[in-house]
Amino acid sequence: MNISRRNFIFGSIASSVFISLWDIDPSKAEIKIGDNPEDKKLLMKMCRDVYPHDRFPEGPYEKTAADVISKGNKGSENKAMLSEGIESLKKVKYGKMNFKKSTKYLKKIESSKFFQHVRSTTVVTLYNDPEVWGLLGYEGASFDKGGYINRGFNDLDWLPEPRIEEHPDLAAFLKADPNRLAAIEEMIKTN
Repeated sequence: MNISRRNFIFGSIASSVFISLWDIDPSKAEIKIGDNPEDKKLLMKMCRDVYPHDRFPEGPYEKTAADVISKGNKGSENKAMLSEGIESLKKVKYGKMNFKKSTKYLKKIESSKFFQHVRSTTVVTLYNDPEVWGLLGYEGASFDKGGYINRGFNDLDWLPEPRIEEHPDLAAFLKADPNRLAAIEEMIKTN
C-alpha cells in the first residue's frame, strides 16, 4: 500500500476532526432560560416590586435577577418553572404595570413555585450584597474584627436619640408619698 505524504496529512487532519467531534455530548448543550434582555428586565422589575427600595440603584437588582436566572436554570424542573413564570409575566404585560397593579398581580401568584423562587432568591441575594449593606447602614460582619463588643456594640447612630422621661403614673406614685422614693432608693442600694 502506497500512501503519499498529502494523503497521510489529509487523513490525519480528518481523523483528528472526527475524534474531536466524537467527544461532543448533545445532552450537555444547554438552553438558558431568561437570558435575553427583555426577560432580565421583567425579573428585575419583579425583584424590585417584591422588595422595593426607592434609594437602591439598578445594580443590586441586576445582580439579583441574574441569580434568579442562574438558580432557575439548574435542573429541567426549575427551567420549566422559570420559563412558564416569565411567559406568564409577558402575557399579562407585567413590564408595563405600575407598582399598584403589579403588586396586585404578584399577590395573585404568590403561592406559585415561580413567585416563591423569585422571592426566596431575592431576599438572600439582594440583602447579601455589600453595596446594599452600605445603603442600609450595615457595616458588615464584625467577627473578623474582634466581634461587636469592641466594635459597634453601642453604635446606634442610625437610630434617633431615645426620649427619656418619667412615666406619668410613676411620677404620680412617687409624689403621693415622698417616703416611697427614699424606700425604693434604699432597697436598690442594699441589693
